[in-house]
Amino acid sequence: MFFWDYTMVIILPALFLAMYAQTKVHGTFNKYLRVPAQSGLTGAQVARALLDRYNLHDVRIEMINTGQLSDHYDPRSKTLRLSPDVYNGRTLASLGVAAHETGHAIQHDVGYLPLALRNSIVPVANIGSQAAFPLFFLGFLFGSENMMYIGIFAFAAAVLFQIITLPVEFNASNRAIEALESEGFITRSEVVPVKKVLSAAALTYVAATLMAVLQLVRLLVLAGMRRDE
Repeated sequence: MFFWDYTMVIILPALFLAMYAQTKVHGTFNKYLRVPAQSGLTGAQVARALLDRYNLHDVRIEMINTGQLSDHYDPRSKTLRLSPDVYNGRTLASLGVAAHETGHAIQHDVGYLPLALRNSIVPVANIGSQAAFPLFFLGFLFGSENMMYIGIFAFAAAVLFQIITLPVEFNASNRAIEALESEGFITRSEVVPVKKVLSAAALTYVAATLMAVLQLVRLLVLAGMRRDE
């Protein structure tokens, strides 16, 4: 019952926000997935046009079938991967998400510092997120303060990753809105709906960051309790 002690109340705000964020993002995305964009272009066409506008001719665009909102940019292979709803969609939601992922490609090309930092700590953050709780649990179980704090430091790397992700995502959305409007892919009246789609998606990252921070606080509280026994 280690993971379900009374300190769980610390992360309840993040749990509630995460549930709200998931409901919000899916609801908003599906709502504007039914609203055609006046340009009549698909998400893939807009992404290609924006990439070419920024001279990113070497960035490929692929369609993936891994579920709704699984769209992402892979900096290692310089590939924009879009879900079918976004790749083929001619809606405000499709164009917003496609432009957002294009924003990440632009960040990569210009050397946007937060993105470079995030990419550099990915291996450490992955190891930290996987090893943190087993290490902390063993330290807590056997009364090893050193092992508990090794687990805490490992998890701190994952928390840092989440924190750095926030400016990366918000910046990509800002780039998306600016590019879509300046290139004439959305009209002035379509800006607000597209912003709603991207803001809802950003809320999921805020919730994930809050969850990570509060979970770190919880581990510190548990370590302090175990030390005082």
